[in-house]
Amino acid sequence: MTHSPKIAFIGAGSTVFMRNIVGDILQRDALTQAHIALMDINETRLSESQAVAEKMVSTLGVGAKITPHTNQREALDGADFVFVAFQIGGFDPCTKTDFEVPKEFGLNQTIADTLGVGGIMRGLRTVQHLWSICEDMLELCPEATLMQYVNPMAINTWAIARKYPTIKQVGLCHSVQGTAKELAHDLDIPVSNIRYECAGINHIAFMLKFEQRLPDGSYRDLYPDLLAGYANGTLPKPNDHNPRCPNIVRYEMMTKVGYFLTESSEHFAEYTPWFIKEGREDILEKFQIPLDEYPKRCVEQIANWEEERERLNTSDTIEIKESHEYASEIVNSIWTGTPSVIYGNVPNFGLIDNLPQGCAVEVPCLVDANGVQPTAVGTLPPQLTAIMQSNVTVQGLVVEALMTQDPQYIYHAAMMDPHTGAELDLDQIWAMVDRLRQAHGDWLPKWAQVSK
Repeated sequence: MTHSPKIAFIGAGSTVFMRNIVGDILQRDALTQAHIALMDINETRLSESQAVAEKMVSTLGVGAKITPHTNQREALDGADFVFVAFQIGGFDPCTKTDFEVPKEFGLNQTIADTLGVGGIMRGLRTVQHLWSICEDMLELCPEATLMQYVNPMAINTWAIARKYPTIKQVGLCHSVQGTAKELAHDLDIPVSNIRYECAGINHIAFMLKFEQRLPDGSYRDLYPDLLAGYANGTLPKPNDHNPRCPNIVRYEMMTKVGYFLTESSEHFAEYTPWFIKEGREDILEKFQIPLDEYPKRCVEQIANWEEERERLNTSDTIEIKESHEYASEIVNSIWTGTPSVIYGNVPNFGLIDNLPQGCAVEVPCLVDANGVQPTAVGTLPPQLTAIMQSNVTVQGLVVEALMTQDPQYIYHAAMMDPHTGAELDLDQIWAMVDRLRQAHGDWLPKWAQVSK
């Protein structure tokens, strides 16, 4: 390339996440002169992110250009890459509503951002805004690659593919590479000596292979070590990532289905009917599942950011660490042609044979100058796709609601959610969705709102 790339970051007021992504980008030799257009509707948070980005440019001594925008179209105009990272409605009021209303009906949740009634409502709030970005991209930067870091990832990816199939998109999560690091930690093996193959849907993908590279160049299956360690109580080991919820649920699932899951125990506990049950504190205690975990994290993150902001305001330089996100690797590979392999969320067109065509799947992808190219995995073990299908069904009904603008599908999605259906009867589910639609009000698209 003869010029430097323009990278639009929509939702740049998420300063900590922006810092990770932009910090990674600025450390790539081919991207040091990039134009990074930061966009957010919150001018205060946007200015904070701009200040942090400019300090990173100064600290690294690179020539990148940082521009702030409150207008989405300005940021997207002529972009080569588009990052999206926002939360419509934020913690207060929308996340609070997603937890508090279901709790009135006896339905407890832990994270509520991917599936369950919380994930359903978040999808309804979010997709309309992602679609507006796609609409602008078709006019202003039709060849750009859209990388979205927004939950509910699978619903978003599927909905974009349905309405804007020509948009080059990939949904990005850190659960696959994060799981590899966690398991390497448990086994006391450097993650650089680990080889794995993984596939599924976002937050419900499984390590199909998990192996250690030996000195002679051969590989050893590590599943016997994982199973033995869990059986004798030495695994999982304490992990600083989330001390409130060790990986007991995931290890337990490994013993039941034969493969290790890529998303955290607290996430997976609410994707199934088995782990969170009203009046069954014994199950919560056995598997150490925290309820209302995401609201607690939101409060902690807000407090931590207040402290971090003070430190950043009083320093002329900034510490820049490499994150484990795929973002800069993708940009670098597309821009320079240097190949890399990432795990991405993409539409399932011939990638996983025993999941519905068109749904969003998470598979290995080759990235080079030709873009993000997903790898066909074939047929997965049927017990794994059975678990995934229970979630895909809900995702598909939410996408159907969005495409047809018919509210009945919101109720059907909640009705088919595994955790919701295990706890509530049909009348309770209908009443709960009524309340959620009322409580969210204008945060929902007009067709999903309750008439006043």
